[in-house]
Amino acid sequence: MTTQDLSADLPSAPPQPMAAAIMRGAHHIEYGQIDKPRPKPGEVLIQVQANSVCGSDLHYWHEGKIGSAVVSAAFTPGHEFAGVVAEGSGADYGLADGTLVAVDPAQPCGHCFWCHEGNPHLCPNMIFVGAPPHPGAMAEYISVPLSTVYAMPQGFTATQAALLEPLGVAMHALDLAKLRPGSHLAILGAGTIGLYVLMLARISGALRLAVIDPLEYRREKARELGATAVFADVPSYLASVNDTPTRGADVVIEATTSPLGPRHATEAVRIGGKVVLVGIPDGDEFTLTGSQVRRKGLTIKLSRRMGDIYPRAIEYVRSGRIDVNAIVTHTLPLSQVRQAFEMLADYRDQAIKVVLEPQLP
Repeated sequence: MTTQDLSADLPSAPPQPMAAAIMRGAHHIEYGQIDKPRPKPGEVLIQVQANSVCGSDLHYWHEGKIGSAVVSAAFTPGHEFAGVVAEGSGADYGLADGTLVAVDPAQPCGHCFWCHEGNPHLCPNMIFVGAPPHPGAMAEYISVPLSTVYAMPQGFTATQAALLEPLGVAMHALDLAKLRPGSHLAILGAGTIGLYVLMLARISGALRLAVIDPLEYRREKARELGATAVFADVPSYLASVNDTPTRGADVVIEATTSPLGPRHATEAVRIGGKVVLVGIPDGDEFTLTGSQVRRKGLTIKLSRRMGDIYPRAIEYVRSGRIDVNAIVTHTLPLSQVRQAFEMLADYRDQAIKVVLEPQLP
């Protein structure tokens, strides 16, 4: 006799609810409940402990989209996150329950031309956690591929692990800049990415570090973190350059949300200099003055996420060379997700980086 396997005919367990942020469009985010994910083969269930709000999350808040990524149905945002392995989901992979992990939100396809070329961050088939329609980590739990999980060294906190993602974006921008020792660097925008670029450049050989931002409290934070000079706008920065009125910086990294940011960056850079554009402009468009960028003979690069940078980012934090917590201004429970978005969008309470913790009451 043969024994028939009837397990496939058994009813599956009903989904369990969990708390999550739910975004339904521009200016519409709420705290509610969604179904708890069930890990598929090759995935690990993570109990989220920290998720920081990114500038790209705010673009969904302001406009309901970033380019072709449109909030057309309710989804959960969040891609800068960390948590602990939960419910035995990592047992087959050597990850015990309670292991603190950071997660790279980018999931490239692995088989396209760009992936094989060594540029998986440019993969056009990429699944990106927290970009619609793919659910993100502003929730109690998330299930992610094992290939995107990094176990943290002893002593790491969940917030440090979550902030490895924006630190990696800043590292990638500096990789593109190929900053040389003794260089003069100007940074447009003293938000998360701009400040991390500043901290990295300070230990990477830049001689002069100018930060340009219209907000006084952000300029003060830049000064605190090692800027050699801060300015409210590009004209005041150029007026301070002593060599010639058009000398400018050797490298300018633009990390703003302004459609004018790229043009201002090309004004601030010297003849023959380099500009790296990192910011996502409001309205998804920007313009440059053709004669200016041509006559200056500029090299202009656009930064897209990051490559295989997590191991380097982990080592920077583990060694104490970079204090990622230095820009965290607020920690809130996930239930206050709307307040977090409004605070950042309105530049209230001197907010720079807000971390949401689902486990807080």
